[in-house]
Amino acid sequence: MMSEERNRSLLELLVKVSREVATALDLRTVLQRVLYASIQYVGGERGSIVVMDDLGKPVDATIVYGRQFHDHTTQQLRETVERGLAGWVLQNRKSALVPDTSKDERWLRRADDSVDRSGAKSAICVPLMAREGFVGVLTLVHSVPNTFNEEHLELMQAIADQTSVAVLNARLYGETQRRARVMSALAEGAAAINTSLEIEDVLRRILNQTMQALQVETVALAMIDHANNDLVFQAAAGNNSGDIPGTRIAVGQGLAGRVVSEQKGVVVYASSQASGISELDRLNGVEMRALAIAPIQSHGKVIGVIEAVNPTSGGFDPDAMFVMTGLGSLAGSTIQNAILFQQLQKAHQHYRELFEDSIDTILITDWEGRVLEANRKAAELTGYSIAELHSMNINQLHEVNLIKTGLGFELIKNGISCIYESNLTRQDSVTTPVEVYARRVEFDDTNSIQWIIRDITARKDLDALRDDMTSMIFHDLRSPLGNIVSSLEMMSTLMPLDDTLNSMLNIARNSTGRIQRLVNSLLDINRLEAGQQIVDQNSIDPVALVRESLRDVEPSAAARQHTVTNRATSVLPLIWVDVDMIYRVLINLLENAIKFTPVGGRIDIGAQTNPDGLFVKFWVRDNGPGIPPAERERIFEKFTRLRGKNRPGGLGVGLAFCRLAVHGHGGEIWIESEPERGTTFWLTLPVAKRQASGQLKRQTGRLTFKPDK
Repeated sequence: MMSEERNRSLLELLVKVSREVATALDLRTVLQRVLYASIQYVGGERGSIVVMDDLGKPVDATIVYGRQFHDHTTQQLRETVERGLAGWVLQNRKSALVPDTSKDERWLRRADDSVDRSGAKSAICVPLMAREGFVGVLTLVHSVPNTFNEEHLELMQAIADQTSVAVLNARLYGETQRRARVMSALAEGAAAINTSLEIEDVLRRILNQTMQALQVETVALAMIDHANNDLVFQAAAGNNSGDIPGTRIAVGQGLAGRVVSEQKGVVVYASSQASGISELDRLNGVEMRALAIAPIQSHGKVIGVIEAVNPTSGGFDPDAMFVMTGLGSLAGSTIQNAILFQQLQKAHQHYRELFEDSIDTILITDWEGRVLEANRKAAELTGYSIAELHSMNINQLHEVNLIKTGLGFELIKNGISCIYESNLTRQDSVTTPVEVYARRVEFDDTNSIQWIIRDITARKDLDALRDDMTSMIFHDLRSPLGNIVSSLEMMSTLMPLDDTLNSMLNIARNSTGRIQRLVNSLLDINRLEAGQQIVDQNSIDPVALVRESLRDVEPSAAARQHTVTNRATSVLPLIWVDVDMIYRVLINLLENAIKFTPVGGRIDIGAQTNPDGLFVKFWVRDNGPGIPPAERERIFEKFTRLRGKNRPGGLGVGLAFCRLAVHGHGGEIWIESEPERGTTFWLTLPVAKRQASGQLKRQTGRLTFKPDK
């Protein structure tokens, strides 16, 4: 009868406890009600519940003394679970009754357990089990030893069994709510952080979101300075944050440096000697009670760290690092975008400055030719204002060379740049000769055409002056020069000459021959540039041509003590050329080599049949200073010569004539050169289709072909 009454009372108690607990979902409220019910129905002066997660780690706890609840620290939870009575219950999966805590090694003795304070106690500790797993540990303590007995233990276990599911549900509900808050905080953070691309504003938003999400007193953000391999704090917010920006920490040192090296965050729940916080981490003396540091990552690389210091609630919750890591990832992408945007802005500003300050006229048009932008120089050259230029088409300013640009600028669209000469029409209808360079560019995120227009009036005037000078040289010098040559020939036949006079006549002949070659070359340049064909062609032995050329430059080479070697000694096919013109080509190349080769140098000239059998290939090689790569095409231009210290002067028409003459024969001419090791000029000339023998005859300073009779 007594047993039935006892069971009925126990059942009523459990139903009552179950109702009290089941009406709440907040974990703290559930824990408080369980403790109240346990103290009320079992007895005891104080109690505690430690809640465990699925991995057996303590996540929360409630401690009550009488009717008062007390805060706990993470360190207290860890010690209780690892070394206290609760840890023994968890490890052995069964309840524990401790009549006298002073006589039981399972009890974790603290300072207040000393005899002169609270002394020995009686304790009950039972596991909370739900769904075949630990939910937590429930402990009751009475200040008088031997107060609790087996019946109390049985009642405690019954209460624990009845409330375990409610505790589990409350924990899961709390975790769900916390995760929802975390995701909401991250979503809000992403929305807030990504609303700007200005780097200073981005950093400020990251700090504000971190401070709001974690409810901390101080936040700071540092970026890696790869030049010095250290962390530099760029921004900070909150208490005592004014002196933080500019602080440097070497990568690998302090907690922040370790986070960079290990690429994972760290949370210090309480500052102590064992926490690992050093003076480097105190950010210019900021007092630290708790600290969380997460890496800022972008594209899989750590680019900095974000720190949160001193939660206002006293400690970080379990999701602190999850939130920090999420904010770090968001911050990394946004910071990287802001840096790229800043670089783009600088590049754009730099381009604008170059665009406006350029000494060249620059216009930007769309693919229809409409002017989108123009610099100050464009307004100066055209006479139109910038606003007027914006309303014009590029075709109104100059005649576009459609062969170079393609119809509809098709060639430029395909990435082909073009350069040509044209005439620009100014506002006052005056035309100006210009050189136009057009290419595809990105302008305001759109494919456009950039037109660089250079005024070449001075160059055209100079070309005209040179042409006038050339015409003057040809017309005014050719006739008297012919008279001088004839007179020299007559003098050599009218009277016997001694060695001295004969030597003087030879010098005069050589000098007039050089002048004649220059005059004839200028005439040939004008003809070939005008597109006239070479018609006076004959078959000639290339070996004889080389030999005759060497004989004419022998005095100049001897004067500079050059060693000149003739490599054209084998039998070669006849070539089909204007003999006098090609003779002058070889003379020009040899004289060029003599001019640029140091005293005592070496010069080779040779010829060989090309592998295709259609051309004979000649070469002139020296061991002079060489020709820079950038000059190897330019030196073939008319009136162009190499400049520099110890460079010989000249009119600059010899190589221009050589190229025009060789191309006029259907051949090629090119250069191979190495700095300080010499230069080789190569040229090819066509083989005569009808082989014919011939001989070279010297006549009035010119070579002529005289066929065999």
